[in-house]
Amino acid sequence: VQLQASGGGLVQAGGSLRLSCAVSGRTFSSYVMGWFRQAPGKEQMFVAAISRSGSNPDYAKAVKDRFTISRDNAKYTVYLQMNNLKPEDTAVYYCTANKLYLGRQPTQYDYWGQGTLVTVSS
Repeated sequence: VQLQASGGGLVQAGGSLRLSCAVSGRTFSSYVMGWFRQAPGKEQMFVAAISRSGSNPDYAKAVKDRFTISRDNAKYTVYLQMNNLKPEDTAVYYCTANKLYLGRQPTQYDYWGQGTLVTVSS
């Protein structure tokens, strides 16, 4: 399984970005998909996850009501719509996949993309 994240960039506080993660190699619908982020000098942090069918999204408290995770199983793609961005959202964002867990721990995920940088200016 290969994951390719895109959509990062520089945005002002209060703005929006949509990240995409294209998946290749296996049946996309068999994977739980997640997003994590890592800010400079900080540990990797869970952002959001979505089940195989697209129901039951899970969000970190810090992004709930601002971010929306979704997936298109026909396009083998997962999205992260980020609204009302804040400077503290600045990080490298990684998409991830696993077959078992709608989890919040990095160790629960088997496959990782290369990351896309999101920078939010104040």
